[in-house]
Amino acid sequence: MTAVVQRVKSVNMKITDGDNISYVNIGQGLLILLGVQVGDTEKEMKRLAERCRGMRIFCDENDKMNLSVNDIGGEIVIVSNFTLCADTSHGKRPSFINAAKPDVSLPLYNKFVEEFSKHTPVKTGVFGADMEIDLVNDGPVTIILTEEPSNNT
Repeated sequence: MTAVVQRVKSVNMKITDGDNISYVNIGQGLLILLGVQVGDTEKEMKRLAERCRGMRIFCDENDKMNLSVNDIGGEIVIVSNFTLCADTSHGKRPSFINAAKPDVSLPLYNKFVEEFSKHTPVKTGVFGADMEIDLVNDGPVTIILTEEPSNNT
Protein backbone atom coordinates (compact mmCIF):
# COMPACT_ATOMS: atom_id res chain seq x y z
CA MET A 1 0.00 0.00 0.00
CA THR A 2 1.33 3.41 -0.92
CA ALA A 3 0.37 6.88 0.26
CA VAL A 4 1.59 10.15 -1.19
CA VAL A 5 1.16 12.73 1.58
CA GLN A 6 1.23 16.38 0.58
CA ARG A 7 1.19 19.27 3.03
CA VAL A 8 -1.15 21.81 1.49
CA LYS A 9 -2.39 25.32 2.01
CA SER A 10 -5.56 24.46 0.08
CA VAL A 11 -7.21 21.86 -2.14
CA ASN A 12 -10.04 22.41 -4.60
CA MET A 13 -11.25 19.22 -6.27
CA LYS A 14 -13.88 18.76 -8.99
CA ILE A 15 -15.36 15.25 -9.07
CA THR A 16 -17.12 13.99 -12.19
CA ASP A 17 -18.97 10.70 -11.67
CA GLY A 18 -21.08 10.02 -14.72
CA ASP A 19 -23.46 12.96 -15.06
CA ASN A 20 -22.89 14.09 -11.47
CA ILE A 21 -20.41 16.85 -10.64
CA SER A 22 -19.43 17.71 -7.08
CA TYR A 23 -16.72 19.71 -5.37
CA VAL A 24 -14.49 19.23 -2.34
CA ASN A 25 -12.52 22.11 -0.80
CA ILE A 26 -10.20 22.33 2.19
CA GLY A 27 -7.79 24.84 3.67
CA GLN A 28 -4.50 24.02 5.41
CA GLY A 29 -3.93 20.32 5.92
CA LEU A 30 -3.12 17.16 3.98
CA LEU A 31 -3.91 15.74 0.57
CA ILE A 32 -3.35 11.98 0.68
CA LEU A 33 -3.33 9.88 -2.48
CA LEU A 34 -3.76 6.19 -1.63
CA GLY A 35 -2.82 3.22 -3.80
CA VAL A 36 -3.88 -0.30 -2.80
CA GLN A 37 -1.81 -3.15 -4.23
CA VAL A 38 -2.44 -6.86 -4.70
CA GLY A 39 -1.77 -8.56 -1.36
CA ASP A 40 -2.55 -5.55 0.84
CA THR A 41 -4.63 -6.28 3.92
CA GLU A 42 -6.26 -4.42 6.79
CA LYS A 43 -3.00 -4.78 8.73
CA GLU A 44 -1.05 -2.65 6.23
CA MET A 45 -3.96 -0.21 5.94
CA LYS A 46 -4.12 0.43 9.70
CA ARG A 47 -0.36 0.90 9.99
CA LEU A 48 -0.25 3.28 7.03
CA ALA A 49 -3.22 5.31 8.32
CA GLU A 50 -1.51 5.64 11.71
CA ARG A 51 1.74 6.77 10.11
CA CYS A 52 0.00 9.36 7.90
CA ARG A 53 -2.17 10.72 10.70
CA GLY A 54 0.73 11.11 13.13
CA MET A 55 3.25 12.49 10.65
CA ARG A 56 4.81 15.64 12.11
CA ILE A 57 5.27 17.79 9.01
CA PHE A 58 3.76 21.09 10.15
CA CYS A 59 5.94 23.78 11.69
CA ASP A 60 5.85 24.76 15.34
CA GLU A 61 6.62 28.23 16.78
CA ASN A 62 10.36 27.58 16.17
CA ASP A 63 9.78 26.75 12.48
CA LYS A 64 10.58 23.05 13.11
CA MET A 65 8.42 20.31 11.63
CA ASN A 66 7.08 19.01 14.96
CA LEU A 67 3.29 19.16 14.55
CA SER A 68 0.80 16.73 13.04
CA VAL A 69 -2.33 17.62 11.09
CA ASN A 70 -4.34 17.01 14.27
CA ASP A 71 -2.06 19.35 16.26
CA ILE A 72 -2.80 22.25 13.90
CA GLY A 73 -6.50 21.47 13.44
CA GLY A 74 -5.87 20.92 9.74
CA GLU A 75 -8.19 19.42 7.17
CA ILE A 76 -7.68 16.22 5.16
CA VAL A 77 -8.65 15.00 1.72
CA ILE A 78 -8.06 11.33 0.87
CA VAL A 79 -8.22 10.20 -2.76
CA SER A 80 -7.96 6.66 -4.08
CA ASN A 81 -5.29 6.48 -6.79
CA PHE A 82 -4.53 3.11 -8.42
CA THR A 83 -1.83 4.67 -10.63
CA LEU A 84 0.47 4.75 -7.57
CA CYS A 85 0.76 0.99 -8.07
CA ALA A 86 2.16 1.32 -11.59
CA ASP A 87 5.00 -0.92 -12.69
CA THR A 88 7.25 1.08 -15.00
CA SER A 89 10.14 -1.39 -15.15
CA HIS A 90 9.41 -2.52 -18.72
CA GLY A 91 9.13 -0.08 -21.58
CA LYS A 92 7.37 3.25 -21.52
CA ARG A 93 3.79 2.19 -20.88
CA PRO A 94 2.99 1.57 -17.20
CA SER A 95 1.38 -1.68 -16.15
CA PHE A 96 -1.25 -1.64 -13.42
CA ILE A 97 -1.26 -5.37 -12.78
CA ASN A 98 -0.05 -4.73 -9.22
CA ALA A 99 -3.07 -2.56 -8.39
CA ALA A 100 -5.70 -4.39 -6.35
CA LYS A 101 -9.06 -4.92 -8.04
CA PRO A 102 -11.96 -2.73 -6.83
CA ASP A 103 -13.51 -5.54 -4.76
CA VAL A 104 -10.33 -5.45 -2.61
CA SER A 105 -9.19 -1.85 -2.93
CA LEU A 106 -12.53 -0.11 -2.28
CA PRO A 107 -13.11 -1.73 1.15
CA LEU A 108 -9.49 -1.02 2.19
CA TYR A 109 -9.78 2.58 0.97
CA ASN A 110 -13.04 3.01 2.91
CA LYS A 111 -11.46 1.54 6.06
CA PHE A 112 -8.44 3.85 5.65
CA VAL A 113 -10.83 6.82 5.55
CA GLU A 114 -12.71 5.40 8.55
CA GLU A 115 -9.45 5.10 10.54
CA PHE A 116 -8.70 8.78 9.89
CA SER A 117 -12.27 9.82 10.66
CA LYS A 118 -11.95 8.45 14.20
CA HIS A 119 -9.58 11.33 14.99
CA THR A 120 -10.02 14.00 12.33
CA PRO A 121 -12.79 14.97 9.90
CA VAL A 122 -11.98 13.73 6.41
CA LYS A 123 -13.22 14.66 2.97
CA THR A 124 -12.82 12.24 0.08
CA GLY A 125 -12.92 11.86 -3.63
CA VAL A 126 -15.26 9.36 -5.25
CA PHE A 127 -13.79 5.93 -5.91
CA GLY A 128 -13.47 5.37 -9.66
CA ALA A 129 -14.60 8.88 -10.63
CA ASP A 130 -12.63 11.42 -12.64
CA MET A 131 -11.13 14.04 -10.34
CA GLU A 132 -9.43 17.32 -11.14
CA ILE A 133 -7.35 18.42 -8.17
CA ASP A 134 -6.03 21.95 -7.78
CA LEU A 135 -3.75 22.33 -4.79
CA VAL A 136 -1.37 24.78 -3.25
CA ASN A 137 1.48 22.63 -1.97
CA ASP A 138 2.95 24.06 1.23
CA GLY A 139 6.74 23.91 1.25
CA PRO A 140 6.52 21.92 -0.92
CA VAL A 141 6.38 18.99 1.46
CA THR A 142 5.54 15.71 -0.29
CA ILE A 143 6.30 12.37 1.36
CA ILE A 144 5.80 8.86 0.00
CA LEU A 145 4.97 6.16 2.54
CA THR A 146 4.67 2.45 1.82
CA GLU A 147 3.56 -0.58 3.76
CA GLU A 148 4.53 -3.87 2.19
CA PRO A 149 2.27 -6.88 2.72
CA SER A 150 3.76 -9.28 5.23
CA ASN A 151 3.48 -13.05 5.11
CA ASN A 152 2.30 -13.05 8.74
CA THR A 153 -1.19 -11.55 8.41
